[in-house]
Amino acid sequence: LLKLSSSPNGWASMQQVRMALEDFKSSKKFIYAYGEEIPQKAYYVASVADSIYANPIGDVELKGFATELAFFKGTLEKLEIQPEIFYAGKFKSATEPFRADKMSEPNRLQVATLQNNFWREFIQAVAQHAHTDTNTVRQWTMNGTIQFPADALKYKMVDGIRYWDEVEQSIRQKTNTKLDADIHYVTMDEYAETVKHNRKLNDKKIAILFAEGDIVDGKGNDYQIASDEIIETIRAIKKNDKIKAVVMRVNSPGGSALASEVILRELQLLKQKKPLVVSMGDVAASGGYYISSFADSIFAMPYTITGSIGVFGMLFSAENMMKHKLGVTFDGVKNAPYADMPTSLLSFRTLSPNEGHLMQTSVDTIYSTFKNRVSTGRKINITDVDSIAQGRVWTGIDALKIKLVDAMGNLDRAIQSAATLAKLSNYQVTTYPEPVDKFESLVKKLKGNKAAAAAALKANLQTELGADYELYKQVQQLRQMNGKIMMSLPFKYDIQ
Repeated sequence: LLKLSSSPNGWASMQQVRMALEDFKSSKKFIYAYGEEIPQKAYYVASVADSIYANPIGDVELKGFATELAFFKGTLEKLEIQPEIFYAGKFKSATEPFRADKMSEPNRLQVATLQNNFWREFIQAVAQHAHTDTNTVRQWTMNGTIQFPADALKYKMVDGIRYWDEVEQSIRQKTNTKLDADIHYVTMDEYAETVKHNRKLNDKKIAILFAEGDIVDGKGNDYQIASDEIIETIRAIKKNDKIKAVVMRVNSPGGSALASEVILRELQLLKQKKPLVVSMGDVAASGGYYISSFADSIFAMPYTITGSIGVFGMLFSAENMMKHKLGVTFDGVKNAPYADMPTSLLSFRTLSPNEGHLMQTSVDTIYSTFKNRVSTGRKINITDVDSIAQGRVWTGIDALKIKLVDAMGNLDRAIQSAATLAKLSNYQVTTYPEPVDKFESLVKKLKGNKAAAAAALKANLQTELGADYELYKQVQQLRQMNGKIMMSLPFKYDIQ
C-alpha cells in the first residue's frame, strides 16, 4: 500500500523505489496506491501499482516540469553589497544568483536537458499505467486535460475515485478480511527487518560507507560529510582486516574543495589495500564526484545528477554599504601588500585588482587539479575531460556515455561488484557510520541543551518556512563558504 504525498527525494531515489516495486510485483502480490493529493513525483512511483485511487475532491497532477531559481543581484545592489565572484567552467552556475538577474544560456541548457530527460521517463510511466502512448500524455499536458480526479479517472490515470474508508474496504476484500475487522498494517521499518539475505554469516565483510550531505572542513553535523569525521572512519575501515571491500554510497552536491581533496587522499590510500566501489544516489556532483573519481567502479542510477566538474570562489564587499548607509569607514596599518586581503565571506573593503587576480588564479589552479584528478582516476584524456567538465551537470545515463560512470545500477549492484573484485562468494555487509536507532538519536540530541535546542529550531524552521526552507539553507551554505574555494552544485535541482 502506497500512501501518496509530496516527497523530498530526488528522481534517482524515486526511480529506484519504482524499480523495486516492479520487482516486488513478480511475487504476484498486489500493490494499491492512494492519495488525497498526488503530485507528479508521487504518481511516477504509484504508476507501477495494480490500482491507484484518488480522493473525490483531491488532486492528481499532470502539468509538466518546472525549475525556478531565485536571483539576489537586485537585492545586493539595493544594499550596496558588491559580490566578488570567481569561477571556472562556463556551466558552473553556482554564482549566478548573485551576479545575474536570470539564468545564463549554458545554465538554462543544462537545466532544460535534465528536465527533458526526467520528463521522458515520467510520461512513459504515465502512459504505461493509462495504457496509452507518450504522445497522448504530452497532449494531455499541453491542453491541461487533467484538472480534477474525475479527469484522471476518465483517461485511466487512476483506477478509482474513493475515500480512504472505501480503499480500506477494497483491501479487506482483497485479503479476505472481515469487513468490520481491523487491517493489520506493517510499517516499512518492520517490513525491512524481515528481509532475508542469502549471505552466510562469516568474518569476510563488505563495508558500506555513507557519504551524504554537503562536504565541509573539520567537524560537521549528521547531514554533512565532515572531513575530520569521514577520514577517521575511512582509516578505521582500512585497518579492519575483516573488511575485504568497500562501497561508498555518495549522495552529495559537493562543498569545500580542500575537504574534498583530503577525503580523496584517504580514499586513495584505502584503495591500495581494498577494492573501492562507488554507488551514486540522487546527486553525486562537483565535490561529490571529486571524491568518487578514483574508485575501481562507479555505479549510478539513470537519473542520478552527477558531473559538475568546476570550481568557484565568492566574497561580498560591504564597504559601500557601511560607508553610505551607516557612515562607517575603516583604516589601518599593514607591512605587506596582501596582509589585509579579505578572506571571510563578508568583508569591509573591496578586493584590489591584484587581489582579484590572485583569487581567480587560485580557482583556475584548483579547477585544473580537478580535471587532472578525473583524467587520472577515470583514465580519460585530459582534453576529453575538459570538454565534459566546465561545471556541467549530467544525468547518470548521460554520464555513462561520456565515461564518468561505469554502469547503471543501484546499491545492491555496487555491492555485487565489490564482492566480485574481492573474490567473495559469502560475506556480511556492514555500514559506516554505524546506524543509530531513533531512541539513540534522541538521547544523543538531549545530552546537551544546545544540541536539543538546535534540533528543535531546525524542526520549527522547516515547519514554518515550508518550501522556502531551501532558500534558508542556501544562506546557511553561504556562511559555511567563508571565502573558501568551493566544488559545489549551485542549488538543489528541484524539478517538480
